Amino acid sequence: MTRTRTRKPLLRTVASQFQQFAAIESSGGIVLVVFTFLALLWANSPWSESYSNFWHTEVSLTVGSSVLALSLGHWINDGLMVIFFFVVGLEIKRELLIGELATPRKAMLPIIAALGGMIVPALFYALFNAGTEAEHGWGIPMATDIAFALGVLTMLGPRVPLGLKVFLLALAIVDDLGAVLVIAFFYTSDISWAALGAGSVVLVMLMAMNRLNIRHPIPYAFFGILLWLAFLKSGVHATVSGVLLAMTIPARPSLDPQTLVERGRELLSALERTTNGRRKGLSGEQQAIVQEIEDGCDRVESPLQSLEHELHPWVTYFIMPVFALANAGVTVTPESVSLLHPVGIGVITGLVLGKLIGVSLFSWLSVRLNLASLPKGTTWPHLIGAALLAGIGFTMSLFVAHLAFRNDFFLQTAKASILIASMLAGTIGYAFLRIYTRTASTRDAPQET
Repeated sequence: MTRTRTRKPLLRTVASQFQQFAAIESSGGIVLVVFTFLALLWANSPWSESYSNFWHTEVSLTVGSSVLALSLGHWINDGLMVIFFFVVGLEIKRELLIGELATPRKAMLPIIAALGGMIVPALFYALFNAGTEAEHGWGIPMATDIAFALGVLTMLGPRVPLGLKVFLLALAIVDDLGAVLVIAFFYTSDISWAALGAGSVVLVMLMAMNRLNIRHPIPYAFFGILLWLAFLKSGVHATVSGVLLAMTIPARPSLDPQTLVERGRELLSALERTTNGRRKGLSGEQQAIVQEIEDGCDRVESPLQSLEHELHPWVTYFIMPVFALANAGVTVTPESVSLLHPVGIGVITGLVLGKLIGVSLFSWLSVRLNLASLPKGTTWPHLIGAALLAGIGFTMSLFVAHLAFRNDFFLQTAKASILIASMLAGTIGYAFLRIYTRTASTRDAPQET
């Protein structure tokens, strides 16, 4: 009897860009939960005063005679979060060029669903707070947290069709774009036109660099810092500079994929011919071949894709957890928080009910009017479950809350309501999808006779 040898593949199977993105976001959701719990524990411990004092510690950056002094919390919200928004901008640009938003037919459903998921929650909030001191918080329930939402979907495993995960990702990215526009136009202080003009000049220079096909990241980093400083002084929130910078990053590879395939075959054949069973290392010729293959792989990936790939884990596992630690600490006392206050009711109903109604209704209308179609393998109950999960606001909602309120009671109530609403939306969405997918699989299973 001849035993057949099973040959191992030369290279591991490469996951799709979406699968890599979803895997990082899903595990990042777990890290966010841990740091949120730590923030709540710290803020409600005997050392709660140190929580506030620590994040109000002033940190100065001095260059020559110029001094930039911000509290530690502001360095996180106005500095580190710029990188978060930069990666969001890269994701938006990629989706618009080659992703789920690249063609009108594919983009229509998540775009329309996201619009509903922004408009209806804002209306729910306004219903309880219009005409009051807290009316400026209408943007809080408009956001969807990608990490948490995809994390919940991942917990359901293969029961959930891939099309639903892609839909929720695209919806959240459109949602992020909407949040950036809302921040830029509605949550700005007094405008310094001189600083904004300087920022515009820097932005034009970045666009010129793109047109000149400058691809190295260092020039973009240098001018990106100048753009951030200009926006920091302009009154338009500094994080908007991150998205604008992302839009100037080249998205074209310098080497065509087909050329890489053809040249790669030649190089791999040459490498195979020169091995001769050698196992002790590379010869000079082999090293040159390997380096040319490596160079080709680098050149076939655009600067946009490369930067997104490099920065995404840093954003997910460092920047967002640090942001959660600095912003999710709510000291829960009757004097500081009231979920029954119109702010609390507006945020909770906006995220839990507003998102559900807005995403579901606008999706139904888009399909009914033949503007879009449901993703492959996805049913209406699937989409309703995704609409529930879209109510997980968290990161962007906390960010907008800090921009909306200077009143500490309003801010603490909004933050507590965001956490409660996100937990409710995630739990209900998970339970709904789990029950539906289990029922559907049981119904579709072959019956024994």
